[in-house]
Order: sequence, then C-alpha cells, then structure tokens
Amino acid sequence: GKKNCNILICVLLPAICFIWQIAMIALFAIFVRYDPEADAHWTEYMHQNNITSNIENDFYYRYPSFQDVHVMIFMGFGLLFTFLKRYSFGGVGFNFLISAFGLQWALLMQGWFHSLDSTDWTIKIGMKSLINADFCVAGCLIAFGACLGKVSPIQLMVMTLCGVSLFAVEEYVILNLIHVDTGGSMVIHTFGGYYGLTISWILYRPNLHQSKRLRGSSYHSDVFAMIGTLFLWVHWPSFNSAIGNHGDGQHRAVINTYLSLAASVLTTFAVSSLSAKRGKLSMVHIQNATLAGGVAMGTAAEIMVSPYSALVVGVCSGIISTFGFVVLTVSDETIKIQDTCGIHNLHAMPGVLGGAVGAVTAAFASTSVYGQEGWASLLTSLMHLFLLLFFLGRARSLKQGYLFSLGCILRLPCWGDPEDENCFDDEVYWEVTATKVHILATRLCCWTPMLIINKLCRRSVLCQCEGKIRSQTRFTERMLLHMHIG
Repeated sequence: GKKNCNILICVLLPAICFIWQIAMIALFAIFVRYDPEADAHWTEYMHQNNITSNIENDFYYRYPSFQDVHVMIFMGFGLLFTFLKRYSFGGVGFNFLISAFGLQWALLMQGWFHSLDSTDWTIKIGMKSLINADFCVAGCLIAFGACLGKVSPIQLMVMTLCGVSLFAVEEYVILNLIHVDTGGSMVIHTFGGYYGLTISWILYRPNLHQSKRLRGSSYHSDVFAMIGTLFLWVHWPSFNSAIGNHGDGQHRAVINTYLSLAASVLTTFAVSSLSAKRGKLSMVHIQNATLAGGVAMGTAAEIMVSPYSALVVGVCSGIISTFGFVVLTVSDETIKIQDTCGIHNLHAMPGVLGGAVGAVTAAFASTSVYGQEGWASLLTSLMHLFLLLFFLGRARSLKQGYLFSLGCILRLPCWGDPEDENCFDDEVYWEVTATKVHILATRLCCWTPMLIINKLCRRSVLCQCEGKIRSQTRFTERMLLHMHIG
C-alpha cells in the first residue's frame, strides 16, 4: 500500500538521486569541456577562423531556439501532464525530475556518439549540444506520458537512463549515418511513442480499474493542461528548426511547421465535434491532436513541400490523431496497453506520417525546384530513408530484447511503484495537505445536511401538538437551499 511505497521511496529516491548526481559530476569532470565558442580563448579562435564580430558566435544564433525548446520541455510537457485531477504534482514534478537528470546523461551519451574529440578524448559542449540534449529528453518525456500515474519516480529515472542511451544510438544512425529527419518526426516522436508503449505493455496492470475513480480530469486540471498545449503549440516551429542548416532551410522549417500546426487545429475541432453525439468538443482532443501538425511536419520541415502541402499535412495529422483518441484509446485494454496520455495518437502515428511525408516529398522533388545540388541531396536522403527502414527491421530483435530486459528490471518489486488502487494519486509520493482539507470539507458537506434533517425531524415530532410542523419544514428547506448555494 501507500506505507510500503513511502518506506521504499524515502530510502531509495534520495540515495539514487545523490549517487547518480555524483556520478554525473565525475563523468563531466573527466569528459566534458567547453566548445571553442564558449571557451575563454574565443578571441584567439576568432582570429584563427577570420571571424570579425562576436555576433557570429553560435550563442546569438542558437539561443532563441534553445530557449523555446527549453520552455517546451519544462513547461509545455510539464503542464500538459497535469490533466489528471489527483496527479498534477506528479505530472509536473516528475517531468521536472527526469528532465533535469536526462539532459545531463544526454549530454554525455550524445557527446560520446557525436562530438568526442579524438585528440584529447573529451566532449565539447555548446548551444547545439544543449538543444540536442533537450530533444533527447523530449523522447523520454513522451514515453513518460504512457506510464503517467502508474510508476514510481525511481522507475521513471531508470526508464530515462535506458531511454536516453537507446535514443543516442538511434539518433546517431538516423542523423549521422543516414542524414534524415531534421525535425525529429522519427527519431524523437516515433521513438518516444513506441518506447513508452512497449514499457506500458510490459508493465500492464490487469487491475488498474481499481483506480478508475482517480484517472479522470477536473475543470481546473484541464485548464492547466491546455496552457501546456499552448506553450507547446506556440514554440513548435522552433522545435522543428532549432538544429536546421543556416539560411533558407531553417526559414522553410518555421513556415511549414507554422502552417501545419494551424491546419491541425481547425481539423481537430471539426473531427472532435463530429465524433460526439451532440457535437460537443472534447478537451482531450483539443489538448493533444492540435499538436499533431508539428509532429508530422518534423521530417519534411526543411523540404520544399510548398505552403499548401504543409496545410494538407496538418489536416491529415489532425484527422489521424483525433481519430486515434476516439477509437484506439477505447480499445487499449484489449491489446494490453494502458496509454495514460494517448502518446500513440499524438506522437507515434503522426511521427510515422511525418516519415512518410519526408519520403514522398523527396521522391517527387526536381532540379527545377532545388537546383542540381539540392536534387542530388534529396535523392541521397530518399536512399538513406530506405536504408533506415532496413536497419530498423534488422535491429528489431535486438531492440526488443533490450526493451524486454528493461521491462523485467522495472517489474522488480523494489522500486516502490503504487498499488493498483493508488495509481494516479499524488498522496502516494507527495505531501498533499490541500487534498486532505478538500476531502474533509466534502465529507462535512455530505454529513451536515443529514444531521440537520435528523435533528429537525425529531424537533418536528415534539412540536406536532403545537402545530409547528409546517414552519419547521420551511426552515429545513431554507437551510438546505442555503448550504447548496454556499
């Protein structure tokens, strides 16, 4: 129960946080150094590379995009996870925890794969490294959405440790060897979606219905989650363009994402209304499917898809995502996957659509649109995409073995995960005094009218001989009406 969880957490959580943070300090001391553009020898670097102004430092170019992506990770995802009425602390708090840990581990893993200097065997970190670390964390936060409310903070940290490691390997293959997917439709969203769904399937809870009363949302929790949606929606063009090439490619990425997001909003509202009996909108659809346009445009963000094609992608992604929330979420118990946030509908399916859009647009590109160099580059990208599909097919058994091993580790009884009846409840891991006051007030509101009625009924019997029954009845009605209004 809650007591056993608290005992395990009060011992394991501080120990793991301290040990892992000390390990990060040691590894950073050994491997991590400043990038030349962040080093104190920047002036010398300027002279050596014929740089005439400090404004050419990568900081001034990348920091606005980094700031937007950082807001998405810590505020957008965090607030979006507060939709559960009794798990808002866990949603935003554990998002904070695993993001802060994950970005440290991501800087190391991505550094070892991408930017390890062979001369001194150190990792040079700069603005682009910080953005890529946030991207890596985004994949793990997507996976967190599938397990929201059902796992302990220690399990989340283990998931993040393994997820970042697997993400770094796939990112290296997709971006460095195959050279596709600038905006992350495949490497971030599809990976995070199916990674989280696999973990959720392995950690399936047959008796999760015992906490069904806590799984829903409330008016105020939905409002906070909608604020998270708006943070994500507004900053998504930066997400898809942050690490793009300087010049026209990054410019196109912003425009294409901007248009695709706008189209997905109108489509989501339309499909959500059509799917309801009385035409009423579902806040679940609006909070999630309106973002699908940004997910689907990730791979093709820099490609010359044309503005109207970006709108078409937004429409298709909005339909697919909303349809997923209407149909597929209902049957998650049938396939033994308990997807709390619906990440399959928001990230996995639109991510696959984004990969398909990238392949199709590359296949139909021409030299008249891109020029000779751009045409050759796109043909190479298309070939690389087919190589990616082949690689993923060949590596499927290895990845399945990795995820199955991770799932077996997470199923061990030592992690302090909540019982089935206590899932989606902040009181398991957080001090929630306001909730206790709310419960007490609710009970008082239920008990007090009955006490008053019983007392007044006894008084009415005593007053029958005096003909005061009617006055007591009217007094009772006024009291109940007053309490109902209050």
